[in-house]
Amino acid sequence: MEPANRKLIRPSFTEAKAEAKGARPPSRGAAGPKRTSPPEQTNAENFYYLKQMQSKTPMSLVLRDGEVLKGVIEWYDKDCLKVNREGAPNLLVFKSNIKYMHKA
Repeated sequence: MEPANRKLIRPSFTEAKAEAKGARPPSRGAAGPKRTSPPEQTNAENFYYLKQMQSKTPMSLVLRDGEVLKGVIEWYDKDCLKVNREGAPNLLVFKSNIKYMHKA
């Protein structure tokens, strides 16, 4: 039977030096490339609002206190939505007050 060609795994110099002193060797993964953090904004929210605005989709917004607002989203920004309502005044609603929203 022939011996198989095996690649020897040797500890790096810093690991061997640390073992000689009795200290714990650094982990091998610590020196590897760092992962990049995911993007802060995916633009999915912007895409959703633009789609609903362009098609003038009737929406139902359920607020934190349980009140339901029905209307069409006219515009939005980072903090709020402007909702056009039929037979009622238009409203500027803060996003932080919206529990959830769906198509009416």
